Amino acid sequence: MSAQKDCEFLVKRARELVSDDPCAAKAWLITARTLYPADFNIQYEMYIIERNAERTSSAGRLLYDMFINFPDQPIVWREISVITAALRSDSQDKQAQFLRGLFETLPGRVQCEMLLKATEQCFNTLEKAEMLLLLLKRFPESVVQHGVSLGETLLEAEASENVETPVNCFRKLFVCDVLPLVINNMDMRLPASLMQKYMLKAAEFYIGYVTRGPSPDVQIQGKAAIVITLNVIISSSQDGGSLKSPSVSRGSQRYVIDGLSEKSSVVAEPWERLLDILAVVGARCEWQGDKGQRSYMEMLQRVKELCRYLPGLEGDTRSRCCSQVVICAALVLFRSAFLYVSAVQPALFQGVNGLSSGPWILVEDLSSVYNDVEVERGAAKHSHKKRKLADGRDKTMSSDDEEGLGKGRGRHILVNKTEMPSWSETLESFRIARESWDLLHSHDSLETEFKKICASWKTDSWLWFRIFLTDMIIYQGQYRKALSSLHQMAAVQQPQPGQQSPSVQASLEHHRALIQQASCHYALGEYRMACEKLLDVVSGLVPPNQEPTKIPEDQSRVKTKTRKGNDLRLLPCTSKAVLPFCLQLMLACFKLRAFTDNRDDLSLGHVVVLLQYDWPQGELLFLKAVDKICQQGSFQYENFFNYVTNIDMLEEFAYLRTPEGGRIQLELLPNQGMLIKHHTVTRGITKGVKEDFRLAMERQVSRCGENLLSVLHRFCINEKIIIIQSLP
Repeated sequence: MSAQKDCEFLVKRARELVSDDPCAAKAWLITARTLYPADFNIQYEMYIIERNAERTSSAGRLLYDMFINFPDQPIVWREISVITAALRSDSQDKQAQFLRGLFETLPGRVQCEMLLKATEQCFNTLEKAEMLLLLLKRFPESVVQHGVSLGETLLEAEASENVETPVNCFRKLFVCDVLPLVINNMDMRLPASLMQKYMLKAAEFYIGYVTRGPSPDVQIQGKAAIVITLNVIISSSQDGGSLKSPSVSRGSQRYVIDGLSEKSSVVAEPWERLLDILAVVGARCEWQGDKGQRSYMEMLQRVKELCRYLPGLEGDTRSRCCSQVVICAALVLFRSAFLYVSAVQPALFQGVNGLSSGPWILVEDLSSVYNDVEVERGAAKHSHKKRKLADGRDKTMSSDDEEGLGKGRGRHILVNKTEMPSWSETLESFRIARESWDLLHSHDSLETEFKKICASWKTDSWLWFRIFLTDMIIYQGQYRKALSSLHQMAAVQQPQPGQQSPSVQASLEHHRALIQQASCHYALGEYRMACEKLLDVVSGLVPPNQEPTKIPEDQSRVKTKTRKGNDLRLLPCTSKAVLPFCLQLMLACFKLRAFTDNRDDLSLGHVVVLLQYDWPQGELLFLKAVDKICQQGSFQYENFFNYVTNIDMLEEFAYLRTPEGGRIQLELLPNQGMLIKHHTVTRGITKGVKEDFRLAMERQVSRCGENLLSVLHRFCINEKIIIIQSLP
């Protein structure tokens, strides 16, 4: 019998006995190994028996022998791949734990060598990186030799794969796993330029991760999981002939490599991780300041102090200081801008649960639209109405009674505290982001370096950051520049031909842009453009079924000491809030035109209609309108009975017709002017017209219970053309 036949016989005999008498099977294989020590099949069969019996130590010794004596056998490397896959997996099942325990029985030197050689067997870049990372974690001394090269390999793979976002599997592995090992290894002497390069790569990843969109399909780009299916020999051929090649598949086992599975795609506390990396990089680059970890605000205060010394610095010291200021201030900027935008537009981001409903819109504050016109002395004869209307006036705190918040350059941001519980943190984030932006643009050298970062990260494509920048330039009063930015954002968000009808969220975004454009046009004095935008918004709104409950201002509004007309407001983008704002802004557009020296009954009539909302806030302005009508001696507005349902206003206009009210000639009915011209009597008013006015007024009183917002909404829709044409 030939040696090969003898080997096959001994192995076959052992396999037959393994289930009934494992000790006998083991004895047969020991005998076979003694007779034929160079035969791989015998040793592998021994290993399989020990592994299946889950005897960790003996299986480990046999694997070690095969690794030393048969390093070229493919099946050995497939077995090692199964073990290393278990090492990289976070699975807690019994089989995975056994394989990890088996590996631990190997000598450290063999473990290191085995991992290195296993890495060489990998052809997939990500799999190879995972294997090498396993080596670095288990043998920190190998970081010096392999750490930087592994990092560069991952960054090169990212570039060659042309991934669309820094939030991808290669960058995640580099930033979250490799980089901390590299920068925390004090035996490595890395140049400051490389450390800063890695710092920016990490920052780009974490910022991109935090600000990723809400789509559930937008996960970390690349392979979400690497699944390795390996053939594992469980049994050999059962025929009585020769032993088949050990490479014959006798089963399979599936392992998921940890690091890029759905579970591990979640990066915990990204801003804190970024701050940890920054602290280490800063210490190793010898940045100014203590070596301990700072908060983002403390970091900003530190670099603000450094900026004072920047003009007097030269050479490497200036370069190092410049890098420190730019990197630190940029991170504070992007973090604070994100916190602000995530509060005013939480739907833009995945995983952001806004404590307040969004979106919110930064617009001109219009709370002074009713009370910034003094009532002329001629209105004193209407004091009986003043007393009557004042009885129902809401009591509000003066802005001089409250502490200023959200200040900066003389501007303030008002917000309803009950509607936005996080208002204080939101305004503070906005302030810090503006402060960081100003710091980055305080010196040419800082601005140049910051622009390089923005160009590298393609921040122009970040919608959320564009929203912050737009709000910031509105805050700065650069309305023309803000309009340009808003138009660009609208173009990006414009639905493409063939797309489905816009969602509710898309409609809100569209309304948000239009309202902010209208606010900017108003601030620039472009009232017609402002009203065009407003009426486009109103046409897409459905008025609420009932009047909103008014909350006393002293309980809800954060007010600040400021000059008249200089405030901004964060307005919730809801029909409940948007429709009243549109009405107030239209009133503001018509108010100046209505009260000029020139007569403009149409604008004055629009003002009267719009003053009905939030009554009696507009009482003084209404009385000024009445006073102007008295001075004119007549008033023509044929839409009066279509849209004026306020009982106080109706009573006042009825009073104007009486002798005590001055017998003012009112042309409030359609075609009333033609009737007066053709049927005049002694006092210039026809009896028929007088009777029609009385009947119309009685009918109008019966309408006082109508939903006012529905009436005003109808006014905006039906009179859109005439409203726009009324403005220059």
